[in-house]
Amino acid sequence: MFPSKKAFPMFFRPDADWTARCEGLAGELLDRYAGKGLRPDNFGFVALRENGPGVQPDGFAYRGDWRCYPCSLVKAFHLVHVLHAIETGHLADHEELSRAIRDMILWSSNTATNYVIDLITGTTGDTLLSGAEFDEWRGKREALNRFFTGGTWAAFAPDFAQCNISQKLMDDARYGREAQYAGAAGEYLNALTPLASARLFFEIFAGEVPLSDAARRRAQDILLRDRASAEAKLPHFQVDTFLGGGVPAAATLWSKAGQNSWTGAERASYYKHDLIRVALPGRAPVILCLMTQGKDICEDHPGVFPEIGRLFCDRLLA
Repeated sequence: MFPSKKAFPMFFRPDADWTARCEGLAGELLDRYAGKGLRPDNFGFVALRENGPGVQPDGFAYRGDWRCYPCSLVKAFHLVHVLHAIETGHLADHEELSRAIRDMILWSSNTATNYVIDLITGTTGDTLLSGAEFDEWRGKREALNRFFTGGTWAAFAPDFAQCNISQKLMDDARYGREAQYAGAAGEYLNALTPLASARLFFEIFAGEVPLSDAARRRAQDILLRDRASAEAKLPHFQVDTFLGGGVPAAATLWSKAGQNSWTGAERASYYKHDLIRVALPGRAPVILCLMTQGKDICEDHPGVFPEIGRLFCDRLLA
């Protein structure tokens, strides 16, 4: 049932107990939720147990190299990129940018995200372009991918090789140069894997991500989900109907989730994902990335993700 571990890059280390727990969890998910649309081929997850800053985590991947439409998980990548740009002086922080960075994560705002993308890349979207003008524009947008494959992030490249985060976030179909760039059939839409997403979170919290201590703390603070806050009671907080809905109240939670119902583009419709870090007193923090596809889990059974979050904590944090 489980893919060969040889298929996965080894930024994490195998641990017999951790592997047994995670294999058991994968089998349990398939048994429990087959009737609600979960199949062996429409989900993937990566689970990491941290062993301290700069130390390889214990890890497990079920279809960790599954490449699929990532919804809003890409916003965690843009968070790292924009904070690096501010830190290195390539982008000046200002009130509107800080507001957009916050809203991009807190409310998963597409409008805020697209504002951040425009500032990072020096581009704007919409109207059609052609020839050299389009090539120049596309090259600037590709900087979003190049950031995670070269320079100080070169070690990340093997896990990011299948991925694309250069497209803007849309609530429906694309038009003009955005449609040109994504391809006539959407063949160049955004794509991530559970491995790349889980590794990004690990790098933010316990890896050697090339950010200053101040930028790292800012990223962590923005990703923190205060479930006792006034914001937690508002729509689009993306905790209660995601994995965080099953996380114990005593736990500290950081997350970035994403969900697309019907968008007008088949390749980008009916996905639901969550990328979380959970810390309980006296326990090693754990990172989980769960990515799923299908209308049943995405739309028809909203209680599945919180139930999986509870199983995740019961099986992996016990």
